[in-house]
Amino acid sequence: MEPRPRSFYVLAAVFALFVLFLYGPTITIAILSFQGPQGGLTFPMNGVSLHWFADLFEQQAVGDIWGSFGRSLALGLMVMVVTVVVSVMGGLAFRKKFRGSGVLFLLIITSLIIPSILISLGVGLIFNIAGLNVHWSTSGFGSQLTWTLPFGLLIMFAVFNRFDASYEEAARDQGATPWQTIRHVVLPIIAPSLIGVALFGFTLSYDEFARTLLTAGSYNTLPLEIFGMTTNVTSPVLYALGTLTTLFSLAIIGVFLGGAFIAQRRRARRASDAGKGLV
Repeated sequence: MEPRPRSFYVLAAVFALFVLFLYGPTITIAILSFQGPQGGLTFPMNGVSLHWFADLFEQQAVGDIWGSFGRSLALGLMVMVVTVVVSVMGGLAFRKKFRGSGVLFLLIITSLIIPSILISLGVGLIFNIAGLNVHWSTSGFGSQLTWTLPFGLLIMFAVFNRFDASYEEAARDQGATPWQTIRHVVLPIIAPSLIGVALFGFTLSYDEFARTLLTAGSYNTLPLEIFGMTTNVTSPVLYALGTLTTLFSLAIIGVFLGGAFIAQRRRARRASDAGKGLV
């Protein structure tokens, strides 16, 4: 076995430092969340316990942790559904050139380069001028869609750009209607990508701060609640909350990846069964 070149170890060390830089803050917060009852916000740790995790489930003197969590969860699911549906529709529409498609595409991705706080300010102003109530489920919902929809559409554009149209032609030759072709042919094939769009939509919404800051109204989402707690909470309960929300995010990612894996397996099984039927 030939010895590895020196460049391999240099690149490995650089990558290790990058990973440490990327996940170091999260790991530090996770460690400090296990402080003892008399522990503080910094090292050295004063004992080890689950005290601050238990404290999360007691009545808090400040903030509305679980209410904000419920709002973030509901908002994330709303944004996820709309992002998936509109992204698929947009991807299908852009498969063929139409007048103004280039301008429309630029308008779609422009919201990605506009500072998020300006989007939040603009949406909030529009609602105020129109005499509408600024609320997380209306103005906050619309503001977050300006963030999630461009990502979903870009993914769908890439998916349909390499989609084999012969599958649809074969379905139409068998007498399938346009809706049956989409439902029984197109959607099953792109199902793993749809799960990816759904994951993008949910996680981007769940963690979004700037575009929700001026559009949430009187009720905070979880990122806004955590930000507010940093100004008046001086105990490791804040770290415990961060650890739990991180674990929740990882669990959500695991669920979506599991769904994508199952969809991929079903697709491969159907292709295998179809191949056997042709033999």
